Amino acid sequence: MVEPLPENQFSPGVTSAALRVVGLMSGTSHDAVDAAACELRLTGDTLTLTPLGHLSVPYPPALRSELVAALPPAGTTLGTVCRLDTGIGQAFADVAARAVAELCAGRADLVVSHGQTVFHWVADDGGVLGTLQIGEAAWIAEATGLPVVSGLRTRDVAAGGQGAPLVGLFDALWLAGRPGSPVALNLGGIANVTVVPTSDGAPVAFDTGPACALLDAATCHVTNGRLTFDADGALAARGRVLPDLLARLLDEPYYARPAPKSTGKELFHLDYLLARLGPTSPTPEDLLATLVALTARTVADAVRHTATEVVASGGGTRNPVLLAALRAELPGVAVRTSDKLGVPSQAKEALAFAVLGWHTWYGLPGVLPGATGARRPSVLGSVIPGAGGRFPPGRTVGVGQPRRLEVLRSA
Repeated sequence: MVEPLPENQFSPGVTSAALRVVGLMSGTSHDAVDAAACELRLTGDTLTLTPLGHLSVPYPPALRSELVAALPPAGTTLGTVCRLDTGIGQAFADVAARAVAELCAGRADLVVSHGQTVFHWVADDGGVLGTLQIGEAAWIAEATGLPVVSGLRTRDVAAGGQGAPLVGLFDALWLAGRPGSPVALNLGGIANVTVVPTSDGAPVAFDTGPACALLDAATCHVTNGRLTFDADGALAARGRVLPDLLARLLDEPYYARPAPKSTGKELFHLDYLLARLGPTSPTPEDLLATLVALTARTVADAVRHTATEVVASGGGTRNPVLLAALRAELPGVAVRTSDKLGVPSQAKEALAFAVLGWHTWYGLPGVLPGATGARRPSVLGSVIPGAGGRFPPGRTVGVGQPRRLEVLRSA
């Protein structure tokens, strides 16, 4: 069971009004804006989530090209950052308006925007000094007329936390009560896990390393840009794992760091990979097979001594070669997708940010004690009022911290 957060104890018997929330997310693959809508209601100590649907809208090609060209290790200008902040904000606003109209029958209460991460500033000692997500949320408030919660990571960093991954609260509430020690795994550009222990101990969430980041970079490189990802793991399936290359890739200090920890494409990018290839020239198929093995091994090493079940989500779940490699690394551990538990794997992170926004709406902390390394759990994000100055009510309604999350069938 998840322990209640000390800053706002659970209020028994409280039932909150249903809140219709749209969560917006673009991850480290930076290819599209994902939106997921849901209805959230607290009854007693249980937060119930009813999915209302989800959609994914690719970035306009010119916008994505400018974004990719500006990301580390490339340099950029403040003018480019300003254009991207505006363009991405407008793209998020368009998707938010569509989600309200198409998924919420034109009526929603709140939008929660993760924005687009462009830099995660990790010091040499593993501490996070800053994090930057762009996509100005004022465009979303203007397009929808709704209050918008954004900038959720920064408050946790200011409190001494990693600011990532932030899905730990969602995962811990959602998997509370499952037998054994379940692990929630997200396979995006970066892989992250939330380990929910047995009755003793607190959940912990951290990034394990690359999931699709190096796979996608390598695919684009070896196909001269013809492919941006290895669909269904087709190339990797025809290759063989190269033990010497895998050993060099595993000799990365990040993997040995203790949790909590976080990373990003600031570390795991194409130049990083090419430097580790050295004089070898593997075939495209062997390179991708070895990168699949790297992801599977680093995820498994992070959880193999604790996990009794792995529940996976994210774009990497569409790669059957990667899932097969993970299952081979974790014999005896059930590896299933979040779809099996009622949470669409492609919408899970957007739903998680919707839940974090619900917490902000009621003035509740959005992180678990100790999960990110922060000094204290914080209420996350900045709030832009909606039309007419509409603003979340905060703690005045007396809603307390949920202890579990129940996902209902779609409405």
